[in-house]
Amino acid sequence: MTAADILKDLKARKFKPVYLLHGDEPYFIDVVSNYIEHYVLPDAEKGFNQTVLYGKDTDIMTVLNAAKRYPMMADYQVVMVKEAQDLKWGKDDDDKKNINPLLNYLDKPLPSTILVFCYKYGKFDKRKKTYKAIEKNGLIFESAALYDNKIPGWIEGYVTAKNYRINGQASAMLSEYLGNDLSKIANELDKLMLNIAVGQDITLKEIHDNIGISKEYNVFELQTALAKRDVVKANQIINYFEANPKANPIVVLMANLYSYFSKILQIHYLKDKSQQSIAKEIGVNPYFVKDYEQAVRSYDYGKTMYIISLLRDYDLRSKGVDSTSSHGELMKEMLFKILH
Repeated sequence: MTAADILKDLKARKFKPVYLLHGDEPYFIDVVSNYIEHYVLPDAEKGFNQTVLYGKDTDIMTVLNAAKRYPMMADYQVVMVKEAQDLKWGKDDDDKKNINPLLNYLDKPLPSTILVFCYKYGKFDKRKKTYKAIEKNGLIFESAALYDNKIPGWIEGYVTAKNYRINGQASAMLSEYLGNDLSKIANELDKLMLNIAVGQDITLKEIHDNIGISKEYNVFELQTALAKRDVVKANQIINYFEANPKANPIVVLMANLYSYFSKILQIHYLKDKSQQSIAKEIGVNPYFVKDYEQAVRSYDYGKTMYIISLLRDYDLRSKGVDSTSSHGELMKEMLFKILH
């Protein structure tokens, strides 16, 4: 079941007594939990019938005591545990001498309570009895992180759902610049769409004008310069990054370059090096395949392997391992070794 499926049921007032929302990608957990928090109960009922708790500030008995209450002058009450990964869940066993109160509740959850656990940045242990009890009597949703090559497609779907259109070049640019943080991408897109007319195409111009990506000095343009081994342009971009560190942090640069050269390495391994095959295997828009073909010609297999090793080394150095150099100095030094 997807987040969209859960939202469809929630909008149709089809509720489960217990929800466990867990996984590596917090965005979809937030989408579902935000809907439950803001729309399941009317505002007039929330004061008496909605309880929001935080894992690190509560305990399982407080959660259960809230869940066992009956709603006041309403059909349902909502009990939401945010940051449930920080909750002390207690022992995951139940015998005649030691009855686990959580398992006891989950065996027969109150139908008038909608109990929601938001367990972020990791998966709940599927071997636990708690997991199996929720699976039996409630609903479990695993929010899996998207692979980098799926991000442009997700961006296009997100924009389309809001009655806009975005071209492949613009979605790829956003993906390269913002990485795979879906919450951050959605936030930037929402701000962008406030400034353009509904139905308008989102192109590179709208991205540059509204999201603060320099037209000439960005990771995307750096990749193009590296593919052509354009030393002058590449150095101009790195100098710009050094002068604007907040907008161009080294951690983002390292992640993007590592992803970029990993794709180049993939192409070296391909037997079928047709443009269609390359686009499919490395998960990029066909529009960009020519740039990757140029990069493959510029960096043979051995050089590509060396660069990937180099990126790992400079990633550690940027975190203070065996280095006292500034991030700007590290970027320039690394760039010189990539290009020469």
